[in-house]
Amino acid sequence: MEFLVVIPFSKRQSKDELLPLTASRKMGSGVEQKMENGEELASLLDVLPRVEFCCVYGSSLLTNSHDKKTMVDYILGVSDPMQWHSENLEMNKDHYASWMVHLGGSKLITEVADEIGVGVHFNPFVSWNDRMIKYGVVRMHDLVQDILNWERFYFSGRLQKPVHILVDNLDIRNVNSVNLKAAMSAALLLLPPKFTEVELYARICSLSYMGDLRMLFAEDRNKVQKIVKGQFNLFHSMYKPFLDDYAAKDLLRFSSWSDNHGIIIQTGTCIYHIIAYYRSPLRIMIRMVLLPYHSLLKLALLFPPCLKQSEPEWG
Repeated sequence: MEFLVVIPFSKRQSKDELLPLTASRKMGSGVEQKMENGEELASLLDVLPRVEFCCVYGSSLLTNSHDKKTMVDYILGVSDPMQWHSENLEMNKDHYASWMVHLGGSKLITEVADEIGVGVHFNPFVSWNDRMIKYGVVRMHDLVQDILNWERFYFSGRLQKPVHILVDNLDIRNVNSVNLKAAMSAALLLLPPKFTEVELYARICSLSYMGDLRMLFAEDRNKVQKIVKGQFNLFHSMYKPFLDDYAAKDLLRFSSWSDNHGIIIQTGTCIYHIIAYYRSPLRIMIRMVLLPYHSLLKLALLFPPCLKQSEPEWG
C-alpha cells in the first residue's frame, strides 16, 4: 500500500508570493485555469488573515465569466480555524452571521463547523470589491485527510473538478493527485465497457453529488453536464495523464480519437483488477469496493438518462 507524506515547505508563501497562474507541472496534480482577473481574485487575501491554501472554484472559472453578478467561491485552508476566525472577526466582523458573533464568536464558529458541519465554516453573500463572494474556512489537517482518505468526501469531491489555486504552502496541488486517480478509478467502476471522454468526466463530476438532496430539489439537475461542457478542456488537462497511464497498463485503449471526444474502451472490466492496479489508501479502496452497490440507486435517481446509457457490467 502506498502512503503519501505531506512535508511543509521550509519557506512559507506570503500573500505577495502567489503561485503562478499556470497549468500544473506534475502529472495529474490538478489544473488551474489562466484567468484574466486572477490578480483581482487574489486581492481578497489582502483583507483576510494569513492562509496556507486558497483556491477559487465554480462558475467564476468559466472563460466567459466576467459578470460582476457571478458569485466567486473560495476555499481557504488555515492551520488553526479558531485563531483565524478570531483575527478575522476583528478585521471583518460583517462577514459573519450576527448571532454567531454575539453568542460565541470564534469558538462557536469553529465548534459548529467541526461538530455539525463537514469541518468547514462558510461566510456566504459577502460583498467585496463590487462582487458577491462566498468563502469556506477549513483546517489544513482536515483538508489533507479528506483529499487522501475521502474522510467526508466534501473537499475531495470539490477538488476532483477544476479549481484555480492562489496559495499552496503545503503542496496540495501534488497531494491531490491521489484524489484524482481515485476519482477516475471510481468512475470506471460505474461506466460501461465503452464510453466517451465527456461521459467519463460527467461520471467523475457526479461522484460528489451522490446523495446530495440539493440535486433532487433545489439545484439544476443538468448541473453536471453544464459543468463538464463548460470546463471540458480543464477536465481533459487534469485527467489525460491518468488516461494515458491506464492505457500504458493495458486497462484502457482509445478508439476513433479526435478533438478529445473519442471512444474509450475498458480492457479490464473486473472491478478488482482496477482496484488492485490502483493500490489506493485503504479507506478509499473500501469506499470504491462498496461504491457500485450503495450508489447505483442514487445515480438512478439523480441521473437516469445518463445511467440508461452507461449501465455498468460487473464481469
